[in-house]
Amino acid sequence: MNARERWNTLIENELAAYLSDARIPRQLAEAMAYSVTAGGKRLRPRMLLAACDMLHGDVARALPLACAVEMIHTYSLIHDDLPCMDNDDYRRGKLTNHKVYGEGFAVLAGDGLLSYAVEIMLDAAIHDAADQAAYLRALDAIIKGAGVHGMVAGQACDLMNEKQPSREEKTLRYIHENKTGAMLRAAVCAGGYAAGGAETDIGALNAFGAAYGLLFQITDDILDVEGDFARMGKTIGKDAGTEKLTYVSLFGLETAREKAEAAAREAHAALAAFGERAAFFHELTDRTLTRKS
Repeated sequence: MNARERWNTLIENELAAYLSDARIPRQLAEAMAYSVTAGGKRLRPRMLLAACDMLHGDVARALPLACAVEMIHTYSLIHDDLPCMDNDDYRRGKLTNHKVYGEGFAVLAGDGLLSYAVEIMLDAAIHDAADQAAYLRALDAIIKGAGVHGMVAGQACDLMNEKQPSREEKTLRYIHENKTGAMLRAAVCAGGYAAGGAETDIGALNAFGAAYGLLFQITDDILDVEGDFARMGKTIGKDAGTEKLTYVSLFGLETAREKAEAAAREAHAALAAFGERAAFFHELTDRTLTRKS
């Protein structure tokens, strides 16, 4: 088993253990687990563990952080799919959480995953005597990335720009940098902090996360036009239907592709200081640029 396969196994096993906690009310646990186990790529937790490993950190110590990041990401998807938000019926090829458990339990499942993520990270920080300060810095990066200066801010701006979207790239970039990019930056920086990385390392990881997050969202905008349900596992063409502000709606497909390529170059350049140790992130960047799902 190579390192990446080991990371995936660790993540899946640890998530299953957290979600099988008998103290969680049964239907709430089922609703939480339904979305967490719906077949996600585990991109953010893998990036966190990869950053920790790249800086010679202990991946096992970073595992609670990785699971927490995935829970936070999943909560955001559950809430994003609600009728009051994007109103989606499918996510990852399955019915969305509110279609199975009702809107009330979908809201609670999202709330539960967010609060449980914080509980998991705090518990790990309290009991990690090796380097509590580093763990708290990682926790701080994740919470800020998820909050009102990060992901939630981006989601709010995205919602405000439906139907009457801004035509300014500055607004579009703000949405992308926060709604998508903030948690990607937080994941890699948290992995760096957990490994005891120097500030120069964290700076490089943050720069990579920013460029990669932009790349990821631009390709997502493109796939909403060119993708298909079988591969994406969600409704295609919703951005145009809701008149959402995207790189495609603002610039057209060709320019959007050019901007994705530019973001990929920025991501590669940010990794220069890590040399061959950054192979995982270089490969991830190349795959994302050409992704079909």
